[in-house]
Amino acid sequence: MNNRYAIGIDFGTLSARAVLVDVGSGEEKGTAIFAYQDAVIDRMLPNCDVDLPADFALQNPADYKEATEALLKDLCSNSDIDPHNIISIGIDFTACTVLPVDEAIRPLCYQEKFRENPHSWPKLWKHHGAQREADAINETARRNGWDFIQRYGGTSSSEWFFAKLMEIYYKAPEIYNATYKFVEAGDWVVWLLTGELTTSTCMAGFKAFWNEEDGYPPSQFFEEIDTGLKGITDKAISDVRTVGTKAGGLTDEMAALTGMKPGTSVAVSLIDAHSATPVVGAVEGDSMIMAMGTSLCHILVSREEVFMEGISGVVKDGVIPGYYGYEAGQAAVGDIYEWFVSHLASAECFDEAANANINPLAVMDRRAAGLKVGESGLVALDWWNGNRSMLNNANLSGVITGMTLGTRSEEIYRALVEATAFGTREIVESMEKQGVPIRNIYACGGLSRKSEFVLQTFADVLGRKIIVSGVVQTTAYGAAMYGMVAAGSKKGGYDDIKTAMEHLVKKPYRVYIPSMDNHQIYNKLFAAYQKLIQFFGQDHKDIMQGLKQLKANSL
Repeated sequence: MNNRYAIGIDFGTLSARAVLVDVGSGEEKGTAIFAYQDAVIDRMLPNCDVDLPADFALQNPADYKEATEALLKDLCSNSDIDPHNIISIGIDFTACTVLPVDEAIRPLCYQEKFRENPHSWPKLWKHHGAQREADAINETARRNGWDFIQRYGGTSSSEWFFAKLMEIYYKAPEIYNATYKFVEAGDWVVWLLTGELTTSTCMAGFKAFWNEEDGYPPSQFFEEIDTGLKGITDKAISDVRTVGTKAGGLTDEMAALTGMKPGTSVAVSLIDAHSATPVVGAVEGDSMIMAMGTSLCHILVSREEVFMEGISGVVKDGVIPGYYGYEAGQAAVGDIYEWFVSHLASAECFDEAANANINPLAVMDRRAAGLKVGESGLVALDWWNGNRSMLNNANLSGVITGMTLGTRSEEIYRALVEATAFGTREIVESMEKQGVPIRNIYACGGLSRKSEFVLQTFADVLGRKIIVSGVVQTTAYGAAMYGMVAAGSKKGGYDDIKTAMEHLVKKPYRVYIPSMDNHQIYNKLFAAYQKLIQFFGQDHKDIMQGLKQLKANSL
């Protein structure tokens, strides 16, 4: 009998990555990567003389289509397997990335009359132009006692689905009215592959307030904000399917383009970080996954539903069928490190990197690792892209305290890394105080392999060991696993994700053990970090909001 294979594609912020997996053994038979041509569009629209406002982060759907076709072609033509033995495709995507389409499911930004309107383009997850709309959702839900908001810690984010739709309604009504559906970019890719417009309990549940009992919030809720928002939920995808469910089969057109077999099973899409959960074998509620990249997403699952403050959501069947999935996160982690190197690292750092033929980040890691904990006298807040958890406020910004004329660049870098670790500790401790124990912490994503210094710092700050996944392309591999389940055992896959896990979970790549001596010092720094949270994030958040407004007014 021929071996069976599955493909998983992970659509990230700057590129898409794909992996070809042997269904029986979990062996990776091929990998491929596709860098987006336009990547993050935050200054000017492509081929248009249109400057973007502050807080905009857009993408080009052409990049998604080209990535999908190129990656599938690459894996089919450059591996030694028969493409007809590929039983399934799984898709994960950064979310919430919202794309307005017409009745032909054609992106509105493809149309000449809308091309120069920024609101016709996909709004990337880190687009933060909808904070006012998120505030309106939060205030209305709290004031009028709408229960759905409790599943999201009592507050919602400007990054999410309906806040972004409302932003378009207010700022570009012509785009809002012309839109047939607003779709997650991951769901649009699934449509490209199958011709079926579906979404998942993961996408709809965590980003669009959907739950299996009530569906989306009723139109009445949005009408309380503005009567013109009546029917806004009709612009969301109505076909919501459980993760690991088949969306449809590969179309004849896509099969011809890629060399694959028509009808190949394609799973409903899911959020990138969430797809990593089965890869590390984390199912029970005492295990948390840190998906570490440009941002950081924290995922855990439990048999129990607990409403708690500050989380990004608790969704039944949102990660693993039969469990409640929990999400929290930090809006910038790797992005902060890259920002520092790009803007503040010294010329010596780049010279050293060039001489050693290594990345400048590796130089900063080495220099920062040579410092003792607390040596710099610095504490920072990790809000370079706003705060996701536990305050859910995109108007908050970064802080570094304790600098003097003697402060060195590596000391600032170390403080920033420590700040991101403090942000995770704040999430972990808050969850535990509210009734969700966390005993095991797994790490995956590009950052978990790139920097020993970062991972050791996280372990020391948390005072817990961190287990790094044995799979490099964790999210793509997880997407492939969900695709295997969507195909089912009759097609050579698996009938449920737990069975897939029994066959496919790999040994850890590495385990980081905390230095408890460092942890004791970090307790003091973390206490200072929490005081800064209280001051800038709660008692005097108007300071940062005022500065941000001043900046926006000057542009």
